[in-house]
Amino acid sequence: GIRRLDPRSGNIETVLGHRNSESFKGVNDLVFDAAGRLYFTDQGQSGLHDPTGRVYRLEPGGRLDALLSNGPSPNGLAVSPDMQVLYVAMTRANQVWRGPIQADGSLTKVCALQTFFGFAGPDGLALDPHGRLLVAHPGLGGVFVLDALGTVTHFLRSPLPHSLVTNVACRPGHDSVVMTESQSGCVLEAHLPPPRETDR
Repeated sequence: GIRRLDPRSGNIETVLGHRNSESFKGVNDLVFDAAGRLYFTDQGQSGLHDPTGRVYRLEPGGRLDALLSNGPSPNGLAVSPDMQVLYVAMTRANQVWRGPIQADGSLTKVCALQTFFGFAGPDGLALDPHGRLLVAHPGLGGVFVLDALGTVTHFLRSPLPHSLVTNVACRPGHDSVVMTESQSGCVLEAHLPPPRETDR
């Protein structure tokens, strides 16, 4: 479930341990939007053989909504700054899904924004300051950069052999991308140039 750690005292408390009377499959990743709503994925062992992974949103007041319940391994996720779009990495489908968020908070017209290849699909997601989607792909050893149409504009390849790049984040106020490499336990950093006018 979702747990909260108090770094001063070391106390850990469970914020959300189940949905109604049902346990979670295996909570994986989470992100907050600009309004303080918590989005998280419930991946478990779901995949193309069992597309029952879920994506939830927890409101600050405590209401829990299931936004997706047919995900083949929902993993990393990101919310656009204007809170209009939700992106979800579907690891075992090797895709990134894009879902417009409606006024009532539900998703509609969810589509596969990008489909990759390889034995392991996308993991962590992040949005850079220019609105580009960063996709950590452990199977392909780096981070893909997608524009608003889902086109790959850059690939940040890890310099390490047989690299498993699992998560990605941006340094606030910079065009620096930070990546975790789980095979070695290293943290990698790359400079990503801003988009050209023709890319906007």
